[in-house]
Amino acid sequence: MSLEIIFTPKAKDSFLSTITFIQSNWGDQPAERFVDKTYKLLNLIVKQPYMFKAYQGNDVRIGLITRQTSVVYRVLNDHIEVLFFWDNRQEPAIET
Repeated sequence: MSLEIIFTPKAKDSFLSTITFIQSNWGDQPAERFVDKTYKLLNLIVKQPYMFKAYQGNDVRIGLITRQTSVVYRVLNDHIEVLFFWDNRQEPAIET
């Protein structure tokens, strides 16, 4: 059984913001590579939802996409909820 991935509105916004930032600073190809890496990682998470360590013992997990960006998600009974994308250069602020 494969779990569906659902993006929260905040996840959609932060994903698009990250893509736009990469595109405006480094061009289309790096932005496309980021999108590809993101979807490859999400496909791995679907197959192994608990592959990343839980954040501070709660049900939120953080997967590293690139050195600069992580995906923050939660595994629920019938789907994986992508909460938001995080710039790793910032201080952590995990919201559940």
